[in-house]
Order: sequence, then structure tokens, then C-alpha cells
Amino acid sequence: MHKVAAIGDRESVSGFRAIGMEAFSPCGREECQSLLKKLCTGDYAIIYITEEFAQHCRDIIKKYEDVISPAIILIPGVKNNTGEGMRQLSLSVERAVGSQLPE
Repeated sequence: MHKVAAIGDRESVSGFRAIGMEAFSPCGREECQSLLKKLCTGDYAIIYITEEFAQHCRDIIKKYEDVISPAIILIPGVKNNTGEGMRQLSLSVERAVGSQLPE
């Protein structure tokens, strides 16, 4: 069975844990990259990652952006949001349906 995980600071991912998903709060760039690589090669179909933590893993995320699984989805966190998550979602919808999301 496929699993769903969330990566980010404790405050941002605690809600995922509360509904039964696995949530991880790595310390530092190397731990975040190592964790994401491990999750990508495991049984995870969806991996949510906060924008702040995604900044540490750009190369890994890019590698998986055109595959079906795992889907790595950027989400806003409690702090340090850049709007990248919404931009990526908009691009994904545009590619899928050929039209932009209304603003």
C-alpha cells in the first residue's frame, strides 16, 4: 500500500501527523536531502514538503517533477514562504488541462 508523508518544521507538519500520515522534521540540509531521497525510493506515493525545506532539495525535486509517483508537492509552511508551491500547482494544472488557474 502506498503511503503519504510530509516534510517540514514541526509546527507545519503536525497536522499531517494528527490525521495519520507520517511527518518528518529533519535538521539541516543534508538530513533533509537524505530523507527525501529515502522517501522517494520507498512506498510513498505523495510527499508534501514545505517551501522552506524544499529549498534544500531543489535537485531531487526536479528529478521527480515529471514522474507520476512519488508526487512531491510543495506546501506553505508556518514561516519562510515564497509562493513557489502555488506557482508549481498552477503550472501542473496548466500542463494537465491546457489552461491556467484563475487568480
